[in-house]
Amino acid sequence: MYALAILRYRKPLEEVLKVTDEHRAYLRTLKERGLLLASGPFEPRSGGGLLLRVPDEGAAAALDAIRDGDPFTRTGCAQYELLPWMPVIGKDGLDAL
Repeated sequence: MYALAILRYRKPLEEVLKVTDEHRAYLRTLKERGLLLASGPFEPRSGGGLLLRVPDEGAAAALDAIRDGDPFTRTGCAQYELLPWMPVIGKDGLDAL
């Protein structure tokens, strides 16, 4: 299953930047595990987005664990909105990643 995660900052950018290195290190571990396909901040810098791929079985729990493990969540810097997603056009390309 694919999912989009929309992150919205809940603290001033100055506070978010203090946790950004830890957040990005966490995202790199998700990428290494094959759970994260792409990520990046929004412009203007009000949050960011993640493109995720999790196993179909237990998808909701996997997405919750991704959210809960993020330093941005643990420090209250950002709020996640998790949107399960069923791509149609381009799905073969995503599956190949």
